[in-house]
Amino acid sequence: MSESAIVQPQISHHLLLCATPTKVKCCDPSTGIASWNELKRVIRELGLENTKRPEGIVLRSKVDCLRVCERGPILVVWPDGIWYTEVTTDKIEPIVQQHIVQQQPIQKWIHKTTPFKTNSPLVE
Repeated sequence: MSESAIVQPQISHHLLLCATPTKVKCCDPSTGIASWNELKRVIRELGLENTKRPEGIVLRSKVDCLRVCERGPILVVWPDGIWYTEVTTDKIEPIVQQHIVQQQPIQKWIHKTTPFKTNSPLVE
């Protein structure tokens, strides 16, 4: 590896939050933005972006649409493939604490599960 090569931190989870719908079908945009801001706060305060975290960092992305179009904001947790609905600010911290930190998804809030699967020869 060259000296200038960038070493990427290990990633434990990637959280995708449908928070800014251009078509107000799934949630009110102000509700989505409030959930997004709470998600950023919780991840930061729990140190989940720390590159020295043994489990890896937690990435977060604000997305426009996850094609559910109801019961939003929607939060998808990868690589677990778990979709949570109605993820308002009061649900953010329990989801992050229980699902991400304690590795115990909150069953009563799960809309569906679509496990990550790849057929790519590039992924081991």
